[in-house]
Amino acid sequence: MRRPRGEPGPRAPRPTEGATCAGPGESWSPSPNSMLRVLLSAQTSPARLSGLLLIPPVQPCCLGPSKWGDRPVGGGPSAGPVQGLQRLLEQAKSPGELLRWLGQNPSKVRAHHYSVALRRLGQLLGSRPRPPPVEQVTLQDLSQLIIRNCPSFDIHTIHVCLHLAVLLGFPSDGPLVCALEQERRLRLPPKPPPPLQPLLRGGQGLEAALSCPRFLRYPRQHLISSLAEARPEELTPHVMVLLAQHLARHRLREPQLLEAIAHFLVVQETQLSSKVVQKLVLPFGRLNYLPLEQQFMPCLERILAREAGVAPLATVNILMSLCQLRCLPFRALHFVFSPGFINYISGTPHALIVRRYLSLLDTAVELELPGYRGPRLPRRQQVPIFPQPLITDRARCKYSHKDIVAEGLRQLLGEEKYRQDLTVPPGYCTDFLLCVSSSGAVLPVRTQDPFLPYPPRSCPQGQAASSATTRDPAQRVVLVLRERWHFCRDGRVLLGSRALRERHLGLMGYQLLPLPFEELESQRGLPQLKSYLRQKLQALGLRWGPEGG
Repeated sequence: MRRPRGEPGPRAPRPTEGATCAGPGESWSPSPNSMLRVLLSAQTSPARLSGLLLIPPVQPCCLGPSKWGDRPVGGGPSAGPVQGLQRLLEQAKSPGELLRWLGQNPSKVRAHHYSVALRRLGQLLGSRPRPPPVEQVTLQDLSQLIIRNCPSFDIHTIHVCLHLAVLLGFPSDGPLVCALEQERRLRLPPKPPPPLQPLLRGGQGLEAALSCPRFLRYPRQHLISSLAEARPEELTPHVMVLLAQHLARHRLREPQLLEAIAHFLVVQETQLSSKVVQKLVLPFGRLNYLPLEQQFMPCLERILAREAGVAPLATVNILMSLCQLRCLPFRALHFVFSPGFINYISGTPHALIVRRYLSLLDTAVELELPGYRGPRLPRRQQVPIFPQPLITDRARCKYSHKDIVAEGLRQLLGEEKYRQDLTVPPGYCTDFLLCVSSSGAVLPVRTQDPFLPYPPRSCPQGQAASSATTRDPAQRVVLVLRERWHFCRDGRVLLGSRALRERHLGLMGYQLLPLPFEELESQRGLPQLKSYLRQKLQALGLRWGPEGG
């Protein structure tokens, strides 16, 4: 039977931070190795292994309007005095009056009247401007009255009373909630015994646990970190791929585990195909983490040289991760920009995505590898890199600060003085772009070419990214939203794709003005946000006329 929203169900014990799960006959230990050792050595079933890794998520509950309506609950009264008592309870002026109506009419009280009393109690406690005084003894007497009669409640009435008791703040370990919870459990149908699971050992057991859908859905950073120091030879490539994918999916920047993956890749180099390597390398680029393992890059260069002609898409995926780390090997670039490779991928189903990746690699060569002298992607093969906001931004648009920042800029500058979501060559989508004169005045965008030339004109190293607005007759300023999901889960390191975008925009000559999520979240309302934006723009030396709008 489905549990109503807000009802606390049975919960697994929550381990303390840094603790790990123990196997049969073992004690709890704070060692980061112990959980992995248990998973690798214990004779246990996939269900038991999943239990070691997973903790059911706590379901939130919030106090809101009653969803039960005014209909009688728990079988309902027929008519007359029973309905009259319900009206008296619904119109009670104080908790003491509620208790009096229930205590003085024992022959008329039905099970549903107790849920009506609890709901009315919540209305009284939340009344404005002055709720009535409540004596502790009154609440205790009401609790005892419900506890005494709850064995006669039906399951629906128990659910309603338990829901309301929790929302009213009765302690979860107090007598009222415990009594209702006990009655609820007594009425649940018995669960069938779980089917027998085969015993699994070592890597097979860990693989079964990591493949559990609940583990894939809910990130458990402190549990993942406890898997970091295993010997690579104890694990299979598939297990390491599962761990790498989990880190990348949930933005978990765990140095110990990433170093373990890098060491595994080096040790197992000759046994790994490029299709496996692309998955192992993925979290390094996404999480903007260059491992300390000294053989990491030489190993990848050897794998690319060996496998490049076998799996073109995997080769490009590996190079994309290395591009985010600024570690592109020249030999691999020679291969993917060769006419033979480009002609080959043009006839494959994934031609468009490969061309997009090659266009990004060509941009990285243009901006970051001045010493490269090999072949490049022909201009006719180039496509916009990211012609629209990324999928993660579109999926989380309702949590984004973009709309309120746009409104702040509209009122502060006027809507003719900025462009939103403008894609600039070679295909980067900007959040907000301003055109600024040599004196620092913000100009109407329609009177200016908002695009800087690409490829950028040659200039001394670093000048494009650091030139002041007063030195450029037509400087472009890009306001960059740094939302919470643009960072690794620790909130301090930009994801690789975001860092790459900002790095390339700066190298092309755009002046970046980051707007971090911590600062945006601290602004309370539009007036504060406008003041914040004004300070940010004035700190760059920008000036503008009267506020628009």
